[in-house]
Amino acid sequence: MTRALIVIDIQNDYFPGGAYPLVGSEAAAEVGRRVLDDARSAQIPVVHFRHASLEEDATFFLPGTIGAEIHPLLTPRPHERVLTKAFPNAFIGTSLENLLRAENIDSLVVVGMMSSMCVDATTRAALDLEFAVTVVHNACAAPDLEFEGTELPGKLVHAAFMAALRDAGASVVAADELELKTQPLRAS
Repeated sequence: MTRALIVIDIQNDYFPGGAYPLVGSEAAAEVGRRVLDDARSAQIPVVHFRHASLEEDATFFLPGTIGAEIHPLLTPRPHERVLTKAFPNAFIGTSLENLLRAENIDSLVVVGMMSSMCVDATTRAALDLEFAVTVVHNACAAPDLEFEGTELPGKLVHAAFMAALRDAGASVVAADELELKTQPLRAS
């Protein structure tokens, strides 16, 4: 299997002081950084995603703002791809699938934010497209939510979505369980 690391929307607005802070975003980003460092050491391709909110009533990830920028802890390197998306599913309106197919990548490792939106949508789409997917659960974060008067703490939202992704066919692991091996260099 040839793997790629997909880093989804680890952007400043999801952190304390941002427009939409998530529960556990700082801890998730720290773990995400470790996974990113391991992928870089193993010569695994990395694709970073940055969400841009284009809706008139958007309140976060507004283009041109500091909040929309990738968090400094996960700053992309010059050779790493950075794609901008406008939908939760990172395959919609981007070149992600073509890029992965062109590089014969058939397995994805996913870290990022939000567990309950973009991580979920992208993982499910990848599974539908027949990619093997591993989600690093402690490198993801979710918001507190409310449904019909029931308050749902972010920790439970995150756990519910990780359980659902596991049931959908994704491998859901902690960073310490993830094994990233060096991939052979591709001939140009």
